[in-house]
Amino acid sequence: MSFVKNDCTQISFNDSMLSLTERERKFLDKSWAKPFADNIFPAIKEDDFAVLYSDVASRPNTPVNIIIGSLILKELLGLTDDEVMESLMFDIRFQYALHTTSFKEQPLSDRTLSRFRERCLTYEAMTGIDLIKNCITSLSAQIADIMGINIALKRMDSMMVASNIKKLSRLELLYTCVANFVKLLHKNDDDIPTGMEHYCEADDYNKVIYHTRSMDISEKMEKVLCDASLLVKKYAGLYGESSEYQLLVRVIGEQTIEDENGSLVLKDKNDETMDSSILQNPADSDATYRFKSGKQHRGYVANLTEDIGENASIISDYDYQANTYSDSQFLKDTIERLGKQEETLTIVADGAYGGEENITMAKDNNINLVTTNFQGKKPEDIFAEFDFSPDGKKVLKCAGGQIPATNSYNAKTEQCRITLDKEKCNRCPYKDQCKPKFHKTKTSKVLSWKTTSRAKQLRYMKTSEFMELAKIRNGIESLPSILRRKYRVDEMPVRGSLKTKLFFGFKVAALNYKKLLDYLSSLDKCALKLEFC
Repeated sequence: MSFVKNDCTQISFNDSMLSLTERERKFLDKSWAKPFADNIFPAIKEDDFAVLYSDVASRPNTPVNIIIGSLILKELLGLTDDEVMESLMFDIRFQYALHTTSFKEQPLSDRTLSRFRERCLTYEAMTGIDLIKNCITSLSAQIADIMGINIALKRMDSMMVASNIKKLSRLELLYTCVANFVKLLHKNDDDIPTGMEHYCEADDYNKVIYHTRSMDISEKMEKVLCDASLLVKKYAGLYGESSEYQLLVRVIGEQTIEDENGSLVLKDKNDETMDSSILQNPADSDATYRFKSGKQHRGYVANLTEDIGENASIISDYDYQANTYSDSQFLKDTIERLGKQEETLTIVADGAYGGEENITMAKDNNINLVTTNFQGKKPEDIFAEFDFSPDGKKVLKCAGGQIPATNSYNAKTEQCRITLDKEKCNRCPYKDQCKPKFHKTKTSKVLSWKTTSRAKQLRYMKTSEFMELAKIRNGIESLPSILRRKYRVDEMPVRGSLKTKLFFGFKVAALNYKKLLDYLSSLDKCALKLEFC
């Protein structure tokens, strides 16, 4: 299939728009379809997706802008692939939004959307380039421009995204991995070891896990471990490339060790190797475990970056990782993507995005990082008055304005030890707050540039400017709730990091378009008020 750009903009004599009455056209123009047709559809960059298709002349592809537009509308309206296809066939709003009113035959088939997603996922797996994210962030920039949003102010927050998997006990996890591999042997008409045929039976899971009361949990586990050990050793050279075999090997490596007799036994749950990265469910091998805010999470974490305007906001960027990924690292990644700024950019986030390393990295790129809560021990306010050299290795001036007589820097602790004039320290009004150590002929003080920086941060958090920025950051707290309630990010019909990230991206695009609709609607209401004034 070769790439052909969609240049069909000419209206035909059979265009379905020509048959609409004036009243019908008026209602169509007031619907969600017109802003989409005017602002979103033309902004989809088809050329970016040419890499998914063959260079050899062959049957042309379904227009990429129609596919991308359909996938955004699918999430906006909560439809299935089949419902999108049917809507494009029979709903004039879809045809108007996707510029297909002149098409004799609507271009979507029952497999068009799934095949396109598969192409994008395969390309990302091979190259690491996320074409969908690039497209959606490009559309976000277009929407931000329409809404007049100032990109110099951003706010950031993360949210947990649950993988659509069942929580499994250790027995269930091991049993499922063994059963999946045995079923693969059965599917390939390969020999199944004697005594393991029951894994292929439809109700075997319930029998083994719930119904066999004559055996206790330890006996069941011993039997499953014995079967797992036999399978791994017997089929190592034959099924090493299959995902079922790899997951079986993985779960054995993560959950078990060999005893003195060479038999597999379960690791203690407190074993340090039993960390959050271990397999949670073979249905989603990418999902990880995290305990946060008193809740257990299995799945992924998404980071949202929102640009803030006077009366509107837009999600300008997003990231999607295993849920063990930290907020601090998300910020580092964002700063790297943004690069050095010509004009000062302000990013407002919560305390988890902070830290001296992140603040320094932000400053180096002309970014003002404002975190709205303080983590760790609070330093005394007086330390904000100390002046350090840019590299943090020398104290230039103390709170009382005295230049240190000596200065020694400890690279391990990143602290400076300074000595000061004893008489001047005795007369200093900050003596009781600074609390230097008095010796026979001098005073000394040990202090780090991090302490000074944290003290300055605490002082800034008491200003009116900070209070306003803190209020601005609070607005992003609504996004996780909206994405869960309206766009159902915790109930995605796919599993795996790349697949769920793709679906998540289109949900972000749908949310952004809804923001645009609300913005345009507010403009219409303002115009109506002015008309009657």
